[in-house]
Amino acid sequence: MKTTILIVDDDLDVRQSIMDVFADEGYEVFGAGGGREALTMVNQENIDLIFLDIWMPDLDGMQVLQQLKAIHPDIPVVMISGHGTIETAVQSTKLGAFDFIEKPVSIEKLVITAKNALTIYRLQQENLLLKERFQHEPQLIGQSAAMKELQQQIAVVGPTNGWVLISGENGTGKELVARAIHRLSRRADKPFIDVNCAAIPENLIESELLGHEKGAFTGAAGRKKGKFEQAHEGTIFLDEIGDMSLNTQAKILRVLQEQSLSRLGSTKTITIDVRVIAATNKNLEAEIAQGNFREDLYYRLNVIPMHIPPLRERQDDIPLLAEQFLSHYAREKGEPHKRMAPEIIPILQQYAWPGNVRELKNLMERLAIMSPKNEISAEDLPHYLKGGENVSGMNPSGDKASINQFYADQLSDAVSKFEKYYLAEKLREFDGNISRTAAQIGITRRNLHRKIKALNITSHQKG
Repeated sequence: MKTTILIVDDDLDVRQSIMDVFADEGYEVFGAGGGREALTMVNQENIDLIFLDIWMPDLDGMQVLQQLKAIHPDIPVVMISGHGTIETAVQSTKLGAFDFIEKPVSIEKLVITAKNALTIYRLQQENLLLKERFQHEPQLIGQSAAMKELQQQIAVVGPTNGWVLISGENGTGKELVARAIHRLSRRADKPFIDVNCAAIPENLIESELLGHEKGAFTGAAGRKKGKFEQAHEGTIFLDEIGDMSLNTQAKILRVLQEQSLSRLGSTKTITIDVRVIAATNKNLEAEIAQGNFREDLYYRLNVIPMHIPPLRERQDDIPLLAEQFLSHYAREKGEPHKRMAPEIIPILQQYAWPGNVRELKNLMERLAIMSPKNEISAEDLPHYLKGGENVSGMNPSGDKASINQFYADQLSDAVSKFEKYYLAEKLREFDGNISRTAAQIGITRRNLHRKIKALNITSHQKG
């Protein structure tokens, strides 16, 4: 995508001569003969820089500058005038103009001013991105074998331009992995645009991704760049890609294949250059088999597959993560850093963490707020972590089962685990007597025999 410059001047000869200068320099150039035309054009085109004359018959440059800064505050504007004064220059600068040039303007002055304006604008945008990235983004840490392997994969994949498909349960840190890949890439100084496909309503996701023109649909009050355009030369992260409808999947596939798009309400084709990282908590191959996900889109995205294991499978990482979250909360809130008593580490490691890293982060923040002392002890932990909530409704004693024992990725697996435990407990309660057990739980002897065989239960099996 070329850098675009808009020249606004009611004098056709002056306007055309300036347009020719920038066209020769390789820019894409637009012209407007008045203030109102300029405002309309800014809403229709991707304008990166504006040269704006002050004295115009329909709407003077100062009025246009005020309206531009209200609608598009990020676009740098250079004022031009043949009747300039120090007062006018100062006033335009106060209103947000980047610079002020007096007529007649030299070619050298125009080109240098344009380069300076665009350079400073890009540096400001990069600075904002870097501040946001390092102030708010937790680091990907871990010493478990699974995390070390994942970090090695990131180190290899990051510097390439390969597209990545990340799989893992909710809360495992898929976005952190995507950002780590982006930081190591050649696009690190370009935008990282994240899109939660599950959070955007179906009727809006196409507009969010592709953008729209003014009047493209009810409520489209102006032109809007889509996420793909915003990510140009950078990385777009499509989170929860498995939640996209088939209709949206077809349109996104076309964008990915052609590396171009048209905003809603426009026939103009815009070329884009993006690296795509997608993520899902679903088994996309199973979704394909059920007709919920396009096979061609899956193979387009699944160039480099990466999997993040759930927190329950990397217990060695739990102390490190817990400490990181406590430290981050203390720095962010300016409060004392609370320590963890050694006794709570095994308790944290024995829990199944169905909410994964996100659940651990929320717990650490809760403990940092609610614990009365500087050291967090076992008595500060919530009841369920200490074994207070289990299937029997009683405190754990001997062979009573914790609810963690029945955790599984799929509901059917969790139900099977509970059913096996329940039937084994009932059989033990009645000393393995099939008839009495069947009568007690309300099923026939035959059905109970069938379940015992299917679940591989011995008559005195304990939970």
